[in-house]
Amino acid sequence: MGAVPRLLLFFCVGAMAVSAVTFLAARLLKKPPLLPVLLAVAVTGILSVTLLPSGSGAEVAQCDVGTPRNVLTSSSALLNVALFVPAPFLAVLIWRRPVTTAAVFAVLTGGIEFLQTVIPAGRSCSITDMVANSIGALSGIGLGVVWSRGRRQHFRKPLRDLLSGVAVITAGATLLAVGFNGRVRAVDVVTMDERRQEYADSLDGADQWIGEAAEGLFGPGTVVRQSSVEKDGPHSVITATTDRGNVSGSWPDRTLRWGWTARSKGDPGALDQEQARRVAHTYAVKWLPGFTEGSRVKVRELGDGTDTTAPYQVSYRRYSAGVMMPMRLDLTVTKAGRIMGFTSSDEKDPALPEVTVSAESAKRIATRETGKKAATALLLAQKVRGQWRPVWLIGLDDEDINLDAVTGKEVRPDPVKTPEMKVPLVEDGP
Repeated sequence: MGAVPRLLLFFCVGAMAVSAVTFLAARLLKKPPLLPVLLAVAVTGILSVTLLPSGSGAEVAQCDVGTPRNVLTSSSALLNVALFVPAPFLAVLIWRRPVTTAAVFAVLTGGIEFLQTVIPAGRSCSITDMVANSIGALSGIGLGVVWSRGRRQHFRKPLRDLLSGVAVITAGATLLAVGFNGRVRAVDVVTMDERRQEYADSLDGADQWIGEAAEGLFGPGTVVRQSSVEKDGPHSVITATTDRGNVSGSWPDRTLRWGWTARSKGDPGALDQEQARRVAHTYAVKWLPGFTEGSRVKVRELGDGTDTTAPYQVSYRRYSAGVMMPMRLDLTVTKAGRIMGFTSSDEKDPALPEVTVSAESAKRIATRETGKKAATALLLAQKVRGQWRPVWLIGLDDEDINLDAVTGKEVRPDPVKTPEMKVPLVEDGP
């Protein structure tokens, strides 16, 4: 009644109309009208409850094929069972052909679910409803058989009833199978719900962890205003928006990806590069320990050297056999010792082929290929067409060129995916 506000009105009007037609037909055929009229009312009730437009917003052209585990415990399923009891019961009493009646109502319940799927009426199709409808119909047929036996009424032509039932179920099932296969997409809502619950359970503790990380970056008293979660392969990316800045990390491995304060300007202070390195290292060892072990640290001052508030960038890079690995960690530290933010990439060290082209050879190749003088050469691991390769990054007068350190040929590295930072636009906080 709540889902279909005009259900009672439609049912009453429809029931009166079909009752009048059925009553007149029974009179013309000289049959008792009571049971046929009651059957017409019961069928009208089924069609009204199951096919009238609903405001549930169910998706069109999909059907839940999940295991009907709650068919005898769900209130909705039990109502469906009760809905389908009266009509088959009355049909058995009228025609005394239980097998044909069972086939007709089996096709009817399948047809109703199909119509609920393809008609944009806010209805949902599910195996649970089909099973509940079938249980109700079989219960009604069983009651009809018991009632008829109790009144010593014989069933008409059992063999014909059997053949008729088989014909009805075969034809109906064929038509429904063609319709469902051509128009309906099967989904397992039960499994989807279980997976959603498992995913929600897997996030237990994530909010607390990212809140602690935010407080570790921005200081005690940091208030998390909002947190969001995005799926990223086997991990989840947790992003916290606070009153002092934003921070993001990967769960459940608890690896921070980036963080940035709302106070985006440097502070005046007296820290030198070594002191800035120690400040960054203290933070990194606690919150980003996987990036510091075996890494080289480089500190440089940002800006042109004239700004007394220009912060330092402290970079961690890991090398293997002279090749810079794809792992990255960069922290920005003000001259007052405040960490403004950081970015990281926890890419694992890839297995690379042996380098055969030296730095000098790479410079000569670059000069020969471009006609420009090669100034610098940096050997690093890069992905080329999806495969990790040792690559020489050669700095020329006004451009860079990448050379494969095994073949000496120019290559174009794949674009590097960097985490999207949600940097606060308004300076805020102490």
